Amino acid sequence: MAYRAVKGMNDILPPEIELWQQLESAFVRAAHLYGFAEVRTPLVEPTELFVRSIGEVTDVVQKEMYTFERHHDSLTLRPEGTASCVRAYVQHSMHAKDPVTRWYYMGPMYRAERPQRGRYRQFYQAGCEIFGDPGPTCDSELIAMLVGLFQQLGISDLRVALNSIGGAESRARYRQALLDFLRPLASQLSEESQRRLEENPLRVLDSKAPRDQELTADAPSTLDALTSEDRGHFDEICTQLSALQVPYEISTRLVRGLDYYSRTLFEVQSNSGELGAQNAIAGGGRYDGLVKRLGGPDVPSIGFAMGLERILLAMGNRPVTSEPFVFVAPLGAACVREALVMAQQIRAAGFRVELDGRDNSLKSKLRRANSSGATLAIVFGEAELESGKVQLKDLAGHSQSDVARDAIAAEVAARLSASPDAARADQSGGGQ
Repeated sequence: MAYRAVKGMNDILPPEIELWQQLESAFVRAAHLYGFAEVRTPLVEPTELFVRSIGEVTDVVQKEMYTFERHHDSLTLRPEGTASCVRAYVQHSMHAKDPVTRWYYMGPMYRAERPQRGRYRQFYQAGCEIFGDPGPTCDSELIAMLVGLFQQLGISDLRVALNSIGGAESRARYRQALLDFLRPLASQLSEESQRRLEENPLRVLDSKAPRDQELTADAPSTLDALTSEDRGHFDEICTQLSALQVPYEISTRLVRGLDYYSRTLFEVQSNSGELGAQNAIAGGGRYDGLVKRLGGPDVPSIGFAMGLERILLAMGNRPVTSEPFVFVAPLGAACVREALVMAQQIRAAGFRVELDGRDNSLKSKLRRANSSGATLAIVFGEAELESGKVQLKDLAGHSQSDVARDAIAAEVAARLSASPDAARADQSGGGQ
């Protein structure tokens, strides 16, 4: 029997992984420029963590979590990254160590939903969280960081949707206004929206059902329910984004699906690449009450998450820029031992080497060297070793020269450092 991966959980193979590495490197570089440090949390957390943070009546908790019992504990594979970061922040009393904490994370998440293009049961997210800063400056910075990152990755047609649902007072005021609007329409709503109406009426605005969207087209605006303090916070974000020349659109229907959000909400969308109708590539917002809800002090917080698979679709079929490397092809058993030493010397200089130690023909080795994408190939047999020289082939330039054995490591390093591919790989963050 040949085994296959679980449906919706995919293998990522070379050379596809090289594009993933370029995306990951670009994100890490951007996070460092904005002062974030990496945090790594477990894949498995107590189920109650997600119930309390995401919300018991959300689709994620009710339908999508991978939950299991072990040693009388209810455990869940993490469906998103923020709750784990907040748990770690509280557990390790980070508020007592630094007034402002900036973390970034990257890794797999799990949701038991129907697999489709860009949406999988094991999927990869990267995100940033800021604890201790009430904004609005960090709100603007996070949005600007995302837009700059996507522009650097060559993603065009970017749209930033921006909204605010305010703090507790504003949200309660809006919830009542929305209920007053929706209750007379309840019988006409979809079955799913009827269920959501009393539990979480803001989610009705998030419905994808055409009938629901039509019925809620004239729903009251979240901005009309904001307190003066919440409105001032939102207006300042708009002013700062304009100063940063980050285009945005106010979208009062943007509510997002998780219960922990408050005040600022944002989503970055694009129609570029191969995304199709599902055009959101990143989103986030404030969750000022979540740290306290999970047992910590009252610490204001904000963050975002972005789906790596969706970003790769938005990037489209762009060429992968790999670091230059050398292919070493010894001919004969006696030469393999020398090739091992030679390869280690080149690697010690910081360059990638692929060594073909198989007992096969020169023609076969050169065919593999050309197909591997190597920049240079070193070929030698016993005769070359006796003469103290090896053949160095420029595979792109279709030229070759004899180089002294004791000078080969330095010659390879000089040529690879000068390679145009080396400069491009360095600029793109490739070749991790």
